[in-house]
Amino acid sequence: MPGSKCLDRYLPAKCLVQMMMNYKSQYAAIALFSGGLDSLLVIKWMQKSGYIVYPVYFLTPYMPIERALESAAANNIDLIVRDISKEHMEMMQDPQIVFGKHMNPCIDCHALMFKMAGDMLEELGAHYLVSGEVVGQRPMSQRKDAMNRVGKLSGYRDLLVRPLSQKLLRDTKPILENWVDKADMLDISGRGRYRQLALAQELGIKNFPAPAGGCLLTDRNYSLRLKDLMQHKQTDLLNMELLKYGRHFRLSHSCKLIIGRDESENRKMEDLHAGTYVKALDIAGPLGILSGKCDDPDVHKLALDIFWYYHPKAPAEGKTVITTDGDSAEHNCFKADLETIKKHRLSFD
Repeated sequence: MPGSKCLDRYLPAKCLVQMMMNYKSQYAAIALFSGGLDSLLVIKWMQKSGYIVYPVYFLTPYMPIERALESAAANNIDLIVRDISKEHMEMMQDPQIVFGKHMNPCIDCHALMFKMAGDMLEELGAHYLVSGEVVGQRPMSQRKDAMNRVGKLSGYRDLLVRPLSQKLLRDTKPILENWVDKADMLDISGRGRYRQLALAQELGIKNFPAPAGGCLLTDRNYSLRLKDLMQHKQTDLLNMELLKYGRHFRLSHSCKLIIGRDESENRKMEDLHAGTYVKALDIAGPLGILSGKCDDPDVHKLALDIFWYYHPKAPAEGKTVITTDGDSAEHNCFKADLETIKKHRLSFD
């Protein structure tokens, strides 16, 4: 258990009883952890108040895990990571509520994570769920009615506790059954963060990410590329990972081209072992990846001409090297014109 040397929950009863004496309640919570300030506050506040908390991070293709891992490490949080990419993609195909401004189904997403956390209760020996949601902080998913819908959709509404705002919400089973003392709960609301920042200082939380930079589904260009993948039924894990990098071009129903924007992206794309890489011959420049079936000659030529456009210092005609599964071949290409670029590029910019 967090903060104890007895870490195995299958320890003899004597050890378990000894550990429980260090906590206000023998009932444990699973805490949904994003890496952001609110989820940090909930974990630290509940632990300070004497409750057992198991922080869980749900991995999806749209939430960069790096910030969660850095945030957890900086604040001495032992994080459980569970990959729910498959379940999340299934939900994205047909969300029960609605998408937000872009491809962000916030209510369905929160409900899915609560459901997955609820399904882990028995596995972890926990009893209820907590999260860092704040009433009124987000217009789509953190209104009282929306939070209630999240609970209903998850199937675990009566086991949910939102410690930062719980005094403003209806009592659920953990409160009614005295697993959690309502006097330990808070009444934070609204979009301002001054109370959270003051609480962070009180709890000794010094390292936390800025509010921006979270879910990629709120980014309009990412959402455009994701919608394209879904329309063309190419939502395999490799294509989903590639959405995070480069410039994207839809060349045909079955073929995409991705071109790195800088050296860092080139390395990350190459590390994915995507299968078919495009590089300029004897000229420094970006890395290209052909994804899908791109063997049609016209599509193949289009891909190389678009790729060559992103070598501004190169001549109008040049040579590229395409490598597939270790086999390389040289090809001539000509720079595409700007209209061709705009026609095929998946971007609002």
